Amino acid sequence: MSTPALAIQLSDAEMRLLQALVYQECGMYFDARRTHFLQDRLQRRLRECRMDSFYNYYRLLISAEGKQELAQLLENLTVNETSFFRNKAQLDLFHKSILDDIIREKQAAGDHYLRIWSAGCSTGQEPYTVAMLVADALAYHQLRMPNPGATMWPKPLIPPPWKVEIPASDINYTVLRAGQEAIYNEHQMASVDYSYRLRYFDKVGERYAIKKTIKEIVHFDFHNLKTEFVPQRNDIIFCRNVMMYFDEAEQKRLVEKFHRCLRPGGYLLVGHAESLLGLTNKFTMVYRDSGTAYRSNEVPQ
Repeated sequence: MSTPALAIQLSDAEMRLLQALVYQECGMYFDARRTHFLQDRLQRRLRECRMDSFYNYYRLLISAEGKQELAQLLENLTVNETSFFRNKAQLDLFHKSILDDIIREKQAAGDHYLRIWSAGCSTGQEPYTVAMLVADALAYHQLRMPNPGATMWPKPLIPPPWKVEIPASDINYTVLRAGQEAIYNEHQMASVDYSYRLRYFDKVGERYAIKKTIKEIVHFDFHNLKTEFVPQRNDIIFCRNVMMYFDEAEQKRLVEKFHRCLRPGGYLLVGHAESLLGLTNKFTMVYRDSGTAYRSNEVPQ
């Protein structure tokens, strides 16, 4: 029987090998400031695999038999901090301005299909927040209410003839399963006020389950932003607190992919500490009450 893995200190050459493999697989860039984190997560996997040699572990990762372990390592490298209604200023901009304008434009054109992609969705709080805000906005427009957010809509419905799709993607299978389950504890619900709990959740013991009418419009799937095809013709893309883990070259490549898969005039929302400044000239920043987003410069036909 093999002995449990001992703490090992990677040489500079071994660290470069690991950094290069992670970068190649998912685009995450671990510079000198984050090598301690990378080594800590590596050590966890060595203990789980009961291995005490980086060389043997690395050989496993690059082998055909090591695909599952490589996926496990990448899961351990993702930071899954998230919450409902995170970055309120940006969500207010999304709900009361961006979404309101898009709904009006689509109604005028006879288009009732809305697609919003949550890239790096973690355990689902972001895409479900988006779904709740979309349901609210569509209901208000259906009732011809001029001020989204002014009055509570009593039922969590997507009113016909509207069809809404919210693809939610991540490279971490564990968080995707949690998102699909859509059941959250009181701590996770801390930022959800009473009116939203009443409309969009069912109480299940001491926890809260997303109602079916909201859950069915959010579709979770594995997606690697570096290597996989990007779904096209999105009206809006949320990719918040993801690009900060990429180097500038990967950020530019990703922003270009996002631009290609947005409809003309579509919007990209990134994290509050992230910016497209210096990465592209294909978006214009939209700003309101401390909330920011980026709109594609491609003109709608």
